[in-house]
Amino acid sequence: MSSLPIAVQEGALKSYFPKAKISRIGHDEFNWIHTLTPSPLSGTYKIRLNYKKGGIPKVYVIEPKPLKLANTISKLPHVYNHNKQRLCLYYPLNNEWNNSMLLTKTIIPWTCEWLLHYEVWVITGVWNGGGIEHSNKEGKQND
Repeated sequence: MSSLPIAVQEGALKSYFPKAKISRIGHDEFNWIHTLTPSPLSGTYKIRLNYKKGGIPKVYVIEPKPLKLANTISKLPHVYNHNKQRLCLYYPLNNEWNNSMLLTKTIIPWTCEWLLHYEVWVITGVWNGGGIEHSNKEGKQND
């Protein structure tokens, strides 16, 4: 299981999302910014994906900000950072994602799935997206 070159990740994102903005940060990191509409009935969300070779992908909802909350609930569910709206898409300690996987086949669809569950959560107050309750320790260092 070898790591995909960063140019392959970047190329796949450009191929699937030609209108997205990709900004390089040095030779081994980039930000991908694009608007996602997870379903025909969904809202529209501007997403930033930060990916550094050898690191883990970090996904943030940058618009709307702040995301609406369910009634009587004060924090977003399944995020590493509520204020920065960094989404928890998988549990890193279970090795559900690794850098041999294409972001276009994993992280982007998982982001859409998170957004769908979020929209239901706003209405019902119940998170049906599954996942493991955990602290924010996994994502705190470099949010």
